[in-house]
Amino acid sequence: MSIALGCIADDFTGASDLAAILARSGHKVGLRIGVPSDEDDSPPAPFEVIALKCRTEPVNEALEATGKAADWLLAHGARQLYWKYCSTFDSTPAGNIGPVSEALMTRLGAKQTIYCPAFPENGRSIYMGNLFVGDVPLDESPMRDHPLTPMRDANLMRLLEPQVAGKVGHIAWPAVAKGADHTAARLRELADIGIAHVVPDAISQADLTAISEAVRDFPLITGGSALALDLPRLLAAKGSIKSTGEDITAPSTGKGNIVLSGSCSAMTRAQVANYSAAAASHRLDPLALASGGDALAAARQWLASQDRDAAKIIYATAEPADVAAAQEKLGRDRAGQVVEDALAVLASDAFDHGIRRFVVAGGETSGAVTQALAADRLSVGREIAPGVPWCYADRNGETFAITLKSGNFGTEDFFTRALDMLH
Repeated sequence: MSIALGCIADDFTGASDLAAILARSGHKVGLRIGVPSDEDDSPPAPFEVIALKCRTEPVNEALEATGKAADWLLAHGARQLYWKYCSTFDSTPAGNIGPVSEALMTRLGAKQTIYCPAFPENGRSIYMGNLFVGDVPLDESPMRDHPLTPMRDANLMRLLEPQVAGKVGHIAWPAVAKGADHTAARLRELADIGIAHVVPDAISQADLTAISEAVRDFPLITGGSALALDLPRLLAAKGSIKSTGEDITAPSTGKGNIVLSGSCSAMTRAQVANYSAAAASHRLDPLALASGGDALAAARQWLASQDRDAAKIIYATAEPADVAAAQEKLGRDRAGQVVEDALAVLASDAFDHGIRRFVVAGGETSGAVTQALAADRLSVGREIAPGVPWCYADRNGETFAITLKSGNFGTEDFFTRALDMLH
């Protein structure tokens, strides 16, 4: 079986988000953690998603990682590539969204692509080229204070221009609202004047349907996960894939559970507060972890003393002022790395203690935890919230469940709802 759509995601939560959206179609979706090794002879699925941890890497490292992912997908028959980034366009002025897009365009011989992170189901919309989170512009939302990618501008064209060499353009909502044919015609008009990078407005799922139909034959599509919702239907209509009629079934797992949270987003802060009210909790302090003292040892002892099946959470989630203070003393990268390293150790300990159900919050945290659990391929289960599925993997012959939640996704009771779903 060859790959109909090969997807590359810039972090692990984004990868599971995209996999969940594609899995709604009923088609098999493969979710691979990192580029598969040469020894991996597992057959590819019609939809393959490769999860990378390159959102905040130096540009050259992100280009190398995404290039290897593209090579694997194309070598396994992918006819089209999808470059997936966050619905809040998380990036810096240097990238990595734009540079990766241009590199993939060159690899595929693509003259034009689009950038559409809209996810109306989760309150992300684009109007007049500006990205909104709920009813506020991106730069007025809590993303303004993101510890790794603070977003200080809502205009996607201005955000993209410093990242790419080609010209950037825009398709306004009235054109998109007229449907796929009108959107496609507008794309051709922009291509004729040398516009390679296009930001289309989208305020509803119907807009995303029109956009996806307009770009169905593009060698490269870039965006958030919601833009991909209609692609299975469009690929099936072209005969690129056949309907499987399969339904998603969840394997059984042990009952031990834990929540691990490194995200400091506004929603995750509310989720941690909600869950901690009724669960045993332990907070990680990056300054204490970095001091070389016994902070990690204390966390490991705390975990070992807990009832395997009782509700519990270990978190480094903190208010923006506390995050800023830690970054000022340790540096941005060091402050994040000590937390990721600690949560990776604790995830491995949790598995050794018999825990088989992991709820993980935050993109960087998800990468650290997934790698610590040595999961290189996940099967995608049902969604807990839009874009957040339960996934399953095997370690040492035992199946465990893991959900990778993007910081801003879910409702305040997400952690409880996630674990209740497995019951």
